[in-house]
Amino acid sequence: MPRKTANDDPLAPLTLAVGQEDLLLDRAVQQVVAAARAADADTDVRDLTSDQLQPGTLAELTSPSLFAERKVVVVRDTQDLSADSVKDVKAYLGSPVEEITLVLLHAGGAKGKGLLDAARKAGAREVACPKMTKPADRLAFVRSEFRALGRSATPEASQTLVDAIGSDLRELASAVTQLAADVEGNIDEAVVGRYYTGRAEASSFTVADRAVEGRTAEALEALRWSLSTGVAPVLLTSALAQGVRAIGKLSSARGGRPADLARELGMPPWKIDRVRQQMRGWSPDGVATALRAVAAADAGVKGGGDDPEYALEKAVVAVATAARSRQGR
Repeated sequence: MPRKTANDDPLAPLTLAVGQEDLLLDRAVQQVVAAARAADADTDVRDLTSDQLQPGTLAELTSPSLFAERKVVVVRDTQDLSADSVKDVKAYLGSPVEEITLVLLHAGGAKGKGLLDAARKAGAREVACPKMTKPADRLAFVRSEFRALGRSATPEASQTLVDAIGSDLRELASAVTQLAADVEGNIDEAVVGRYYTGRAEASSFTVADRAVEGRTAEALEALRWSLSTGVAPVLLTSALAQGVRAIGKLSSARGGRPADLARELGMPPWKIDRVRQQMRGWSPDGVATALRAVAAADAGVKGGGDDPEYALEKAVVAVATAARSRQGR
């Protein structure tokens, strides 16, 4: 969910939504509009792109009305505003108009930083909408979506959903909403699997799980299915690397309860149990061999080789073989 500042009144004169996650930016706008229309059903909403905010446009939109109507003015991609339009916005920040809520969307970063600083100095209510690039962030997002709907989902169910859907937050939010509407009671891994079987089977983490379990044929089948459904090769090498590293981390950790190991290794407790089951056939040499194979495949899929699919197949076979190194098979 978007992170907010202490000033969390959506009807504050100025809201600044910062980041590049489109879903979160849209939600920041929707929250302000909903609050404004709850206060006044006739609220006028003007939603502008940066090129639509020409010099003089903001003054026209915020000029006093005979009817003193409530208005929400949204300006998107403010980092791309012209210098003259930035001057207009800064001038408005110095004397905001009552009954008008201005919402500025900014990508963050150095471009247009002067306006960003001016809005913060003016006491803007700020909503952070960062791009969710890490799997852990998307997992936290899914959990928060279930909580927001008043529903309970197991950690495994949330992880399976992220594995199946991928990085698109809109699709993840839609999937959570569908599951919450369709499923009664607790939502577990089996339920998610039934809804998203094809996509879950095509996920990069399924390939990695089968490989680190030493199930060569199933891993190769999952790999070919993943590639045929458009999973990026770089995601597959990343998942393989994560799977092998988890084996290495847990095998070198001192024994203990899953909760204690989870804190030590930075893994959720349920994953500790899963990796413990997967690591039974592994030896230290096997982990080292598998990591070298995955690194070679990663170089291959990033331009170091002519055939990314062949590089991935070699890596999957190497990982699955290493998974049986302790048994000497």
